[in-house]
Order: sequence, then C-alpha cells, then structure tokens
Amino acid sequence: MEITRDVIIDLLPLYIAGDASKDTISLVEKYLETDAELAKVAKRTKMLDKSNEIPLPLNQEDQMEAYQEAQRVIKQRTVIWGGMIALGILTFLGFAGLVYFMFVSSP
Repeated sequence: MEITRDVIIDLLPLYIAGDASKDTISLVEKYLETDAELAKVAKRTKMLDKSNEIPLPLNQEDQMEAYQEAQRVIKQRTVIWGGMIALGILTFLGFAGLVYFMFVSSP
C-alpha cells in the first residue's frame, strides 16, 4: 500500500502535537524527506504550535462582547473601591467624633 500525501496530511496534527506513535513519527518524517513543501509547512506549524501565540481572529460581535465584559468589570471594581473608600472615611469620622465627644466636649 502506498502512503499518499493525503494520509500524511491526516497524520500531521498528531505528529505536530507529539501524540503520534513512534511508527507514525517515522512514517511522517520519512515522507517529509521526499516532500519539501509539506515539510516546510509542517516545520512552520510545529513552531507556531510550540509558541502558543497564535492570535485568534475575533468577529465584530465577539469584540463587542469582550469590550462590554471589560466595561462591566471596570464598573464593578469602581463601585467596590468607592464603597471601601466611603466606608473608610465614615469609620474615620466615626472614631474622630467619638474621640471629640469623649475627650474634648466633656467638661
């Protein structure tokens, strides 16, 4: 049985991911020695796969959804920080008032 280019193309994802058996790796590498174009594609794909920096294209709807989620998180953090600051100020004023009435205003 002849191993065709289509068979090797089917095996390339396993080969590139490192999930292929030793026999499959040997078969693919042997074939890639005879097909320079496919070997170049496999090499580039393997480099990209290792870098994990393949940007995923987002459509307009996905971009808008990501933007709205970021805005929601920013608003949520702003409200939380504002509440914490307000609570801090009220606590400070409460202690200051307590000190004033305990020590300053008593005759």
